[in-house]
Amino acid sequence: MKLSDIRATLQDIGVSPVKTLGQNFLHDRNLARWIVEQAEVTPDDYIVEIGPGLGALTELLLQKRAHVLAIEKDTRLANFLRERFSHSRLEMLNIDALNFDPRILFSRRRVKFVGNIPYNISSALLVKFLEEPSPISLWLFMLQKQMALRLSASPRTHSYGSLTLHIQVHHRVKYLRTIPASVFFPKPEVDSALVKISPRDPRELQPHDDELLERLVRLGFSHRRKQLRKLLSAEIVPDWNAAASIGGFDPKARAEELSLPQWITLANYIAPRAIRDNGMRGDERFPVVDKNDRILRYARRADVHGNNLRHRAVHILILNQAGEVYLQQRSRWKDRHPLKWDSSAAGHVTAEESYDETARRELQEELGIEVALKKVLKLLASARTDQEFIWLYCGEVGDGLQPNPNEIETGAFFPAAIIDGWVAARPEDFAPGFLECWKAYWRKVRPNANTPI
Repeated sequence: MKLSDIRATLQDIGVSPVKTLGQNFLHDRNLARWIVEQAEVTPDDYIVEIGPGLGALTELLLQKRAHVLAIEKDTRLANFLRERFSHSRLEMLNIDALNFDPRILFSRRRVKFVGNIPYNISSALLVKFLEEPSPISLWLFMLQKQMALRLSASPRTHSYGSLTLHIQVHHRVKYLRTIPASVFFPKPEVDSALVKISPRDPRELQPHDDELLERLVRLGFSHRRKQLRKLLSAEIVPDWNAAASIGGFDPKARAEELSLPQWITLANYIAPRAIRDNGMRGDERFPVVDKNDRILRYARRADVHGNNLRHRAVHILILNQAGEVYLQQRSRWKDRHPLKWDSSAAGHVTAEESYDETARRELQEELGIEVALKKVLKLLASARTDQEFIWLYCGEVGDGLQPNPNEIETGAFFPAAIIDGWVAARPEDFAPGFLECWKAYWRKVRPNANTPI
């Protein structure tokens, strides 16, 4: 819309722009087209648009034949957009974006996020929609310029800080361009900027303890002008000179002088990550079984997997008191299906070990807990289970999960319905054994889907 059209439309629908809602409407049509071009939209995309306003971007996204979920807090604007477009590919959601659950989007195959983010809630929205694990493959944020500079900053710059590192540890951020205040009505007090964010491959960086890294960064930037060695006490870093030498930074450095890889190296110096072999020891032996799960002999892991021999495994689904299921993302070090999503815990039955014994061991090794487990069902060995006979167990936990970072990349609780949609939309995200377990589990519980087994 042109500026004159925006003024007239707002008057017709009785809307006076509200500063606290960040209601500044884009009236530069060439700029709107350029913004949409940066999203590289295809008809296969499911676009989540926050704060569509009068539809300056919505119209162009629909012209690209994408499916658009527009989230608009102002009821009058939401109703206007429904009437203006009345499009089969437009879904309007008249809610506060902070109340939206992004996990729902796992049921969509390819999700992108576009938003002209209100300045007063930009930090909260960023944290919410960039939280890991995320179903979103690309974020295109229009933010206050100062915030955009902080997200995309490089070391040794004024904008570089704890927020920069918090976002960049899991994402790549590109500052695309400054957006002048003059292209909005009403004109905001400061300029905006467009940033493009994409997920970072976790293998780009060293494995590390996210919580420790966050703590170090917060301490480091608590007094920007102080040297890090004065902020990080000897109790945290006993030998600072050695840490600086290993990290490749000046012992007198301040927080803003360390790059993200150097911060991670510092965290790993404090708490070294002793990477286990994750059950891939050459001497580990599995029972080789026949089609009736009777033991024929024992063989090394490499022989069993290399020759697709029938063997045994367990999968465990841990539920919380809300009935949500904990899923883990497999370690990058796994010999099969690294970084795929899987059951709460899982593992092979080793020589002279029963299914029940294996289930208890895996639960302790991977999640650090001991809970009562119930056998749910048994899956027959097949190509879909990697030739594993699988006993599936379930258990419930209140709290206290302690995921082993050497076994698990990350993990989270999900409602069963969201997992079901995720499995249907993106089966390639999961280890094949889990897919078979989940399908069988869901068929069994569906008659009483609200009641955990």
